Order: sequence, then C-alpha cells, then structure tokens
Amino acid sequence: MKYDQHLTTLPWEDYELLDSGDNMKLERFGQVIVARPETQALWAKREPELWSDAHAVFAFRDKRGGWEVKKPVPDPWELGWGDVRFTAALTSFKHTGVFPEQAPNWAWSAERIAALEAPKVLNLFGYTGIATSVAAKAGAFVTHVDASKQSLDWAHDNARRSGVGEDKVRWLLDDALAFAKRDARRGSRYDGIILDPPAFGRGAKGEVWKIEEQLPELLATLRALLSDTSGAFFLLNGYAAGYASRAFAQAIESAFGEVALESGELLIRESASELPTSPGLHGARVIPAGIYVRFVR
Repeated sequence: MKYDQHLTTLPWEDYELLDSGDNMKLERFGQVIVARPETQALWAKREPELWSDAHAVFAFRDKRGGWEVKKPVPDPWELGWGDVRFTAALTSFKHTGVFPEQAPNWAWSAERIAALEAPKVLNLFGYTGIATSVAAKAGAFVTHVDASKQSLDWAHDNARRSGVGEDKVRWLLDDALAFAKRDARRGSRYDGIILDPPAFGRGAKGEVWKIEEQLPELLATLRALLSDTSGAFFLLNGYAAGYASRAFAQAIESAFGEVALESGELLIRESASELPTSPGLHGARVIPAGIYVRFVR
C-alpha cells in the first residue's frame, strides 16, 4: 500500500493556477481568467496585482453565489489537454466543467488503457466526460453514466470535439448505483472503472445518493464488475465529500480485499509562487483539490 502519494497538476497550455490566497484562487482557462472561492487557501495572495486581470469573479452575497463578469467571456469556450478537446463555461455552482486536478489521473488511465487489448471502461458520475474522452482516445470502449441530462449532453459534445466516434462510447442517463447493480446481475465485466461520486446527489429517477450510506454498497457492487484480467484498473476520486484519502483507501480495501493501491491528495501547483519576486518562498505552493485512490490488478 502506498498512502500519501500526492499527485500534482502542473500548468499546461490551456490551464494555469496563477495565484491563490484570502480564500480565493485565480485560474487561467485558455485565455479566460477566473477568480473563485477556495476554502483551502488560508494564506495571503502573493501577486495581488494579477487579480485585476480576471474576466469573471464568483462571489457570495446574501448566501447566494454568482458570477460578476468584468470582461467578455465566450459561452462556452474550448480548451484542450493533449489531443482531447472540451469546453468550459461559467456554471451557477462556481465550477467551469473542467477539473484540472484530474490531469495526473487522465495520464495514468490512458497509460493503463494503452497496455490492455480492446479494454472496456466504466465511468460512473461521468459529469462533463473529459475522463471518458481520454479513455476512448487511448483505445477503450467506454460506458459513461451520469444522472444529469445537461452533464451528459456536455460530455457528449466534448467527445465529438475530441473526434471520439459514436461507436466508442455508450451514453447512459442513469443512477450510478442502480446501473451498477443491474450490470452486475447481467454479469458484465470492465477492464477499468473510474468514478468521482459527489457527497450528495439525485439519480435520473429521483434516487437519493448519500456518500456515507451508498459508497460501501457501490464499491461492493463494483468488485463484481471489475475484471480479474492482469492490468485491469480502478480509480476513485473525491472532491467535496470531506473525507481523508486514507478513509477512501480503507473502504476500497474492505470491498476489494488486499490490493496494491496508492492514495493521496490531488494538488494544483501555483504559478505565482514560482516567480522570483515572490517574498518568503520556500518551495512552490499548492492548493489541495481533492483525493484519489487507485490500483491495478
């Protein structure tokens, strides 16, 4: 077991964490710069002058959040990571539809898929589907499941932009747990499983998802769905559930038995902390942006 194996997202052409502090983060998505709340950023900003460049700022007023657009922002706008294309947008939940902390996991899953022969991959809680496009481009046939039609349509559009053929992905509007149970009864098997469950959610038919209640049952079901083939892989992510990575790791050990897993935090490295003008710098600064657990058969 490899606990506390943290993964760090570095800047790439279409994404950069410019600065952070005072419970905010400043990010560049392509040519658009956004400032968003970030509860992990308990420190002071290093480069305050950068923040005036923001195209949009998300702020809470009277317990309600919204975007204040200061400069024109396309709706949506296109970005890329490697040969995968996708769009970003200013959503009402402060997200952009892109989770850059997942970049190390995108690379990892692509490597695992490339080492398998005609693999089948299941992506549960697939949201905007960047992981689905990455998997399909790497050679997998992907079953993509999400309970939101809006998210499913967004993911489907991202796949088209990436040049993913319609025969490479099965798109399903469904509750993740209900689908997994049915698929297990059918005897389905997958060479890779990816999931990023929310803390709370509702299925396509109003099913209630509470991670503290349903995750153990889902993991037990997924054990039956994961192939025993050498090289089969499993990836669990957590964003806003509030759990430590060790808690997720031990839940997987409980469901799958002894596996050679690795787990830790997902971090995003800040560009401003690398500038020579930054005072008091002792190594590059990072924002904790989630947790992960993964293993390979």
